[in-house]
Amino acid sequence: MSEDQAWRQLLARDGKAGFYYGVATTGVFCRPDCGSRLPLRENTRFFETTEEARAAGFRACKRCKPEEAARPSAVAQMCAYLERQIDRPVRLATLGKLIGVSPFTAQRIFKQAMGVSPSQYQRAIRASALRNQLRDGETSVTTAIYDAGYGSSSRAYEKTPLGMTPGRFLTGGRGEKIGFATAEISGVGNLGWIIVGSTTRGVCWLALGDSREAVEASLRDEFPAAEIAPDPALQKTVAVVVSGICGAGGKQAQSLPLDLRGTAFQLRVWQALQEIPAGETKTYSQLAAEMGIPNSTRAVARACATNRVSVLVPCHRVVGVSGSLTGYRWGVERKRQLLAAERE
Repeated sequence: MSEDQAWRQLLARDGKAGFYYGVATTGVFCRPDCGSRLPLRENTRFFETTEEARAAGFRACKRCKPEEAARPSAVAQMCAYLERQIDRPVRLATLGKLIGVSPFTAQRIFKQAMGVSPSQYQRAIRASALRNQLRDGETSVTTAIYDAGYGSSSRAYEKTPLGMTPGRFLTGGRGEKIGFATAEISGVGNLGWIIVGSTTRGVCWLALGDSREAVEASLRDEFPAAEIAPDPALQKTVAVVVSGICGAGGKQAQSLPLDLRGTAFQLRVWQALQEIPAGETKTYSQLAAEMGIPNSTRAVARACATNRVSVLVPCHRVVGVSGSLTGYRWGVERKRQLLAAERE
């Protein structure tokens, strides 16, 4: 890094400059676009990473907070790079160099903003491309796998976020086995019945309804080509979820394994929903802003509406800008009762 060039970028307050600067007279290091007064040239030190600044004895500025999550532009840079390199793994060192931080910091700020690691994001993008290829129905499974960026067919079958193998996805999930269990919820208003559907990976469907027949129908409608059958072992899972609703087993419910199937963006929103504490609410715009995508409020709302695992992925904790409960896939009155139970 040329110090003369870095100084010129600092004078221009270039927010895209890939460095940090420290001020010898204050012992503080900042981002180049920090709003503090410009230091004298002779008192300025330049660093490629926050770790280098710390090692040199500088502390982080409390105004620009250089060690907090990267600005959206830096995260966007990493996302764009990962998408361009979809057919090959990307090293954290490469991402760190791209935005001017250490590999560890690149991993941390990416996960803070996106809710998943860079490698998980890449896998989700490949899986989304594979879904689109298979849904078109105009190509073979093998061709779709390679066109989606997988280096081999075995890579597509390993840890694939499809929730089923590519061949089964192509046939509408035919042959996929989903077990389920139901129960009537008591002790919390009039929530009605609950159903939990699960693959070997985890819970893939959790719905509320007025009757056992209604919730069973919801599962079959969502996965019409799957092999669906009652699984008595899942009654324990149902009991844990109901206990969490009633306020007793919240932590145990949060630890249940989930089989979430969606696009990279949906997975990111669903992860953000799981981070909202019980008893609290956020507006769709607040959630979008915290995710670093303030102009995507409607897209966030759509992702909430497509959530297949109610309660465990708590989309009921997101409300309208006025505080109104707005729509809810399983009924606004149930949303009201779930929030009331969490606040008691």
